[in-house]
Amino acid sequence: MLSNKDIARLRAETDGVQHVIHFNNAGSALPPNVVRDTVIDYWKQESLLGGYEIQAQRANELDETYYSLARLINAQKEEIAIVENATSAWNAAFQAIDWQEGDEIICNRPDYASNYLAYLHHPKKPKVKVIPTTASGDEDLEAFEKMINSRTKLVSITHIPTNSGHVAPAEQIGSICRSRNILFLLDACQSVGQYPVDVEKIKCDMLSATGRKYLRAPRGTGFLYVRKEILPQLTPYVVDLHSATWTGEQTYTIRTDARKFENWEGNRANQLGLKAAADYAHAIGLEAIWHRIQALALEVRKGFRQMPHVHCHDEGSLLAGIVSFTVSGHSAAQVQQYLLKEGINVSWNGTPNTYLDMTAKGLSEIVRVCVHYYNTEEEVSKLLELLQKLK
Repeated sequence: MLSNKDIARLRAETDGVQHVIHFNNAGSALPPNVVRDTVIDYWKQESLLGGYEIQAQRANELDETYYSLARLINAQKEEIAIVENATSAWNAAFQAIDWQEGDEIICNRPDYASNYLAYLHHPKKPKVKVIPTTASGDEDLEAFEKMINSRTKLVSITHIPTNSGHVAPAEQIGSICRSRNILFLLDACQSVGQYPVDVEKIKCDMLSATGRKYLRAPRGTGFLYVRKEILPQLTPYVVDLHSATWTGEQTYTIRTDARKFENWEGNRANQLGLKAAADYAHAIGLEAIWHRIQALALEVRKGFRQMPHVHCHDEGSLLAGIVSFTVSGHSAAQVQQYLLKEGINVSWNGTPNTYLDMTAKGLSEIVRVCVHYYNTEEEVSKLLELLQKLK
């Protein structure tokens, strides 16, 4: 657990908390100072010495980014590819699968728009099945098992969605997929950095993640994990001189590690910022982070239950740090702007972000309060006081 002294230290290491109450961590979290300074320091050196030259000088440090990310999710560095965002990571894995006519995908109801659009857009037009939910809002695992058949090519699960604090039972789903020898792709965009993600426990074959959200890394960073046993089965949709070697007029070879999903060019300053963020989270401890986030989110939900005009829309037996709600008589954008004028950052999204889940709940939009460990109980109290006045 994080003590009050720990929280004070972490806030002292984040200059942004002196300027704003930031509850938009599922959008883009405030970076710790060490991440900011790491990026600026590298960029300054690049501007003085040259991009290729400073990359060569700091090659070992850059390479250690793969170790830092692997350690964070209990993987191996050869299973990590660094890309520019979670959608790029997810698509790199999805497009690398050998899709055939008649293949089927199983996903969950809160699946993210970019993922579902990829299913619809794929030229092979795989059939998409959606796991039904129980009365509590959890994925119905018994129904899920019955949905698997000989045509099931992929199980694609959004771990924590963009529109609520729901946490999918990834470990149980992973065990079922492994027992049935079905590929399992986990969208961990909102979970890496807040939930103690362990790819060995989850048993996912592929995992996509971003840097800017709960991991507190720079925008424009993300990574892909691919289990080493699965790597030979996946062929990158795009290759270049980094991911492949041109060996003859009509021949080439593709890398055998996860970096076959990377491009040659990349933002090296941001890469080191991503490393610094992963190391920072590891030093705090993901279990401690997860406990803190859940505790703060619980306080928000408790406060909402005391306000008849505020309606919380999170479902499931396990809830994370994204708290989704609406306020009677006010649009989501109006609520966001009201809080912004009071120095509080929140965000909102609408039906197109998670179409299946939003329509199933009868919602067209929600506001998100997304707490992080550096937020305080006093900040939560101020949020609740302001929303109490918004009648």
